[in-house]
Amino acid sequence: MEPRPFRRVLLKLSGELLAGPSGQGIDPEAVFRVAERVGEIRGCGVQAGIVVGAGNLFRGLGASRGGMDRCNADAIGMLATVMNALALREALEAGGSPAEVQSAVPMTGIAAPFDHRRARESLDAGTIVLFAAGTGHPFFTTDTTAALRACQVQADVVLKGTKVDGVYTADPLRDPSAKRYSELTFDQALAQKLEVMDTTAFSLCRENRLPIVVFRFGTPGDLKRIVRGDLRTATLVHAGDRDRT
Repeated sequence: MEPRPFRRVLLKLSGELLAGPSGQGIDPEAVFRVAERVGEIRGCGVQAGIVVGAGNLFRGLGASRGGMDRCNADAIGMLATVMNALALREALEAGGSPAEVQSAVPMTGIAAPFDHRRARESLDAGTIVLFAAGTGHPFFTTDTTAALRACQVQADVVLKGTKVDGVYTADPLRDPSAKRYSELTFDQALAQKLEVMDTTAFSLCRENRLPIVVFRFGTPGDLKRIVRGDLRTATLVHAGDRDRT
């Protein structure tokens, strides 16, 4: 069967993509580079939701390990995701892509409250929706947020942008002999203990038969090819029925 394009995607990006060379803070040039890549797929008619992490600003888990109350640490991390989402919205709109931020934590005057019905309507209208503040609860990662929001807005796939072009047998940055998988089933990934997403996020996708595509974000043209169904530069994780390939 020929590859089919995706109509609606949930893009999961790390906060470090918005940072400068140090990997910390928000660098306007980096933000505009990310916005340019995302804008390319909107030009293909793809509806895109986005969840951005906050590793460039604050890591709740790390702070809790340092002695901070986990609930408070995660609350700070949620606020940091809002900052990243606002920065990316500005860059998207400057590039001609309408965008809005929906927050799981009420922030009147800064971001709209999350509403899955409004999110679907905005996506249908061609607006890029950035989902901020995580799930609104501590102990859940932005990976889990991405999986949850993808289910709520009925996305076709979760696209996880990383530093490498897919899922490997080992860390390719440390082991040059590591081999990249072109595709895997959820069960195979579990059996081989491959870290595709965190456990909760992975379970959500598996239970809802929501495929995950892991790819290197930032390579010109790759994201556009992926949303068109060409997954040669990525790894597809799916339920096993090969309904997407």
